[in-house]
Amino acid sequence: MTKGQRSPKGATPADRYRHIDFLRVTEEAALSASKWVGKGKRDEADDAACSAMRVALNQMDLKARIVIGEGERDKAPMLYIGEELGSGEGPEVQIAVDPLEGTNLCANGTPNAISVLAAAVEGEGWLMHAPDCYMDKLVVGQECKGVVDITLPPRVNVRLMAKALGKDVDEMIIGILDRPRHEALINELRETGCRVHLVPDGDLSVAIAALDPDAGVDGLMGIGGAPEGVLTAVAVSCTGGDMQARLVFTNDEQRARAEAMMDGKVDRVLKTEDLARGSVVFCATGITSGDLLKGVRYRRGFALTESIVMRSATRQIRRIETTHQDALPNDHHV
Repeated sequence: MTKGQRSPKGATPADRYRHIDFLRVTEEAALSASKWVGKGKRDEADDAACSAMRVALNQMDLKARIVIGEGERDKAPMLYIGEELGSGEGPEVQIAVDPLEGTNLCANGTPNAISVLAAAVEGEGWLMHAPDCYMDKLVVGQECKGVVDITLPPRVNVRLMAKALGKDVDEMIIGILDRPRHEALINELRETGCRVHLVPDGDLSVAIAALDPDAGVDGLMGIGGAPEGVLTAVAVSCTGGDMQARLVFTNDEQRARAEAMMDGKVDRVLKTEDLARGSVVFCATGITSGDLLKGVRYRRGFALTESIVMRSATRQIRRIETTHQDALPNDHHV
């Protein structure tokens, strides 16, 4: 182990490098989904990604339990919340997955479809079992940590961010999911002179891009899915950025379920550590090229994938391009 790196308590060499095995899981999901890019078949793409991810997880030596997945057991045939995967040998691991973040993006061949996995070894890390509802999110990189406050007006936060980054407000770029519910937010930011990067579907890839100083996005604001918020929090934990969030409910049933899961404390501002903490791992592989990653690219007889892998224990962030020999769009093997 390189001098100065930290290892999770009690970790073996195999534990330290298991994040590379998790990378293989998102790569296989991305390769399988990629054959449906641009074909207009979102369900087929999602099923392909789920199947490949499940097979890959089952080949790993661990006792994995899905805490964030495709939904409850009665709504999802695989990768459902509570499903147990892996060989049964090895550490107990919490898994949060989004095999295909951006099903419409993949089906339409538009940017930012990715495959994502986050993991935490029991006793060393923890992932929130997020209720299936919306979440208002504010995500910024390390330079803006401790500067923003989700309870302040967006125009105030963007000015505070600009000052911390040494930019003029009209140089700022904020990613926002392109939805009617964000009309007031978009107008408020534009009135300050801030630029808005509208995301047609799936805010996760842009949230992760906001953590990278070279990605061209300075932050994420707005309402998206709560499960995706937990995945984002894992990446924030690994990079030293900052995330604040509030749950948003569309009906009383959602609120009641969240209250049961969170001991009634559903209206508080959630910080990064409320969503993910301890030793956690984040992996994502591009399916279609976008703000965060290049998508799957096919050549004669092989395919190329680009992925990002992060570990909170060492604060390591790796960008990995993999060549998959003998990979064809209609023939993927785990």
